Amino acid sequence: MHDDGRPLFRQLLAALEDDVQAMAVAAQRQFELSIVGLSGGDPEVYRRVIAGDDEIDDYYLRVERQIVALYALQSPVWASDLRLLTALVHVNGHLERVGDMAVNIAKIGESAHSLPRSSSVLERLEEMGGIALRMLEAAMIALARRDAELSRRLTIMDERVDLLNRGMLPEVLDAAGDRGLLAWCVDMHLVSRQVERVGDHAVDIGEQVAYLVTGEFEEFTDASHPEVEHPDLRPAQGPGSGVSGGG
Repeated sequence: MHDDGRPLFRQLLAALEDDVQAMAVAAQRQFELSIVGLSGGDPEVYRRVIAGDDEIDDYYLRVERQIVALYALQSPVWASDLRLLTALVHVNGHLERVGDMAVNIAKIGESAHSLPRSSSVLERLEEMGGIALRMLEAAMIALARRDAELSRRLTIMDERVDLLNRGMLPEVLDAAGDRGLLAWCVDMHLVSRQVERVGDHAVDIGEQVAYLVTGEFEEFTDASHPEVEHPDLRPAQGPGSGVSGGG
């Protein structure tokens, strides 16, 4: 923190960060509750998640207004302060989206509540949800500590989430013989995708932390070239593959 003789600015900046951290706690609580609802027997849990989204939205708007006011009225000049405000704009958006993902999961779970279930699918979703929740917690700790190394480790956790998500399709296909179970598994496949996106948002927050610390933005994973992160996804090369090795 700079000792620049601007105590009001420093106080407002600290209050802004506190609100972002409080928003993260609320978003994590919402997401965790939506996952708990999948294996529970009480549909009221889903209604609590849906109703709780108003709190996340209120945080989002309050944080956005604070950032705009700091830019407009306090005229930050230090590069690190400008990076912090820029990073918090993005973090605010990612946390709001996590709240939306929790609502999506709750709505899907509520509509599928009366259908037969698969214990193996529930176990997969619970593991995914647990990892994604820990990723969110780690991302916000990294922000608070300005810990770029911790933020980079989020990609390791995300690999497991991605693997579990890719394994959902076989679970759906295995349920093809039971119409009711198939309908539920298709819904849970959608849930799996929502959980996977929560993990992605945690990684994106980690990228903002690294930017804040280093002053350089870097993508931790290259979504446009997945074969870089996952060599097993590279297309096979050989006769008829359409890949030529020479001119």
